[in-house]
Amino acid sequence: MIDFFVHSFNMLSHGLLGYAVPFLFVLTIVVFFHELGHFLVARWAGVRVLTFSLGFGPELVGFNDRHGTRWKISAIPLGGYVKFFGDESEASTPSAETLAAMTAEERAGSFHHKKVGPRAAIVAAGPIANFILGALIFAGMALYYGKPSTIARVDGVVADGAAATAGFKIGDIVVQIDGKPIESFADMQRIVATSAGSALAFQVKRDGAIVSLTATPALLERKDPFGNSHHVGVLGVEHKSQAGEASTAPVGVGEALKIGVEQVWFIITSTFKFLGSLFIGQGNPNEVSGVLGIAKMSGQAASAGFQFVINLCAVLSVSIGLLNLFPIPLLDGGHLMFYAAEVVRGRPLSERTQEMGFRIGLGLVLMLMVFATYNDILRMAAS
Repeated sequence: MIDFFVHSFNMLSHGLLGYAVPFLFVLTIVVFFHELGHFLVARWAGVRVLTFSLGFGPELVGFNDRHGTRWKISAIPLGGYVKFFGDESEASTPSAETLAAMTAEERAGSFHHKKVGPRAAIVAAGPIANFILGALIFAGMALYYGKPSTIARVDGVVADGAAATAGFKIGDIVVQIDGKPIESFADMQRIVATSAGSALAFQVKRDGAIVSLTATPALLERKDPFGNSHHVGVLGVEHKSQAGEASTAPVGVGEALKIGVEQVWFIITSTFKFLGSLFIGQGNPNEVSGVLGIAKMSGQAASAGFQFVINLCAVLSVSIGLLNLFPIPLLDGGHLMFYAAEVVRGRPLSERTQEMGFRIGLGLVLMLMVFATYNDILRMAAS
């Protein structure tokens, strides 16, 4: 057991040195845009913004803008926050006594004295900014690199695999999956990888005719180019690129934006598929990654090239935006849940109820962080 922890410590200390810079680069961009969403909508709604912080804890460097907002970088670079006038803490929790003692002028700039609509818009703006950032990055990559296209042809069928059971034959060309057009073999791989255990309706072109097939990808362990193990859906087909077959087509701004939005939607739906598989006991909870796992992925992406770092930034931005919308007190989704209750009740929840909710939310978030970090350590020690 001692040898295991020594090995784990050596792997972590050795690896984190190479992962820290790309990880902080990616995380800073994602956090900045998230908090910028809150900030811009708050300013639009007439709320005074006291602090815009990248990181938590003691301030390292900062300045005040002409509106009185303190922009700063703090010592613990694992997130950030925007603090509004009327907030008692970075989690935007109010104090009833402080709010009651405000003058009419102060109430005009107080976040907690705004109507539910503006407050909800300010809170939702952070995750929405993350989605927009992800879509713009994906769109920018499509504009710069073009749209790859490799025909989704079946060049081999694995015996006893899902494809063989479904009746796939060599030479089949996949043209649709669940009604979605398939323009490349990568399109098919991406859908299959996130659909383990789910029946997919395929339309394939065979000898000039369209044939309908139904296949359920199996959940198998596969290694990525960096040697990391992942459990993904596998159809059991092979593809062999022929000379001159792969191509990259240029795209216009409109199509690039469409690709960006589609990529964001794919990440969102794939996340819910994964959560659904966990709920019914088919998914693997060990696939959940935390800060160490993201740091490792950042370092691996940096070693592969800037394109992979930017792609990871887009994926992480969408994932963090979605996570923040979960109805857990302390997260943005928890605030929105409280506002929905306020609309239904006609008045805000009591200060005590909100405080209890934030404590429960903090406990849930901490448990998730501990579980995810434990998974990260086990994976890094085994690599």
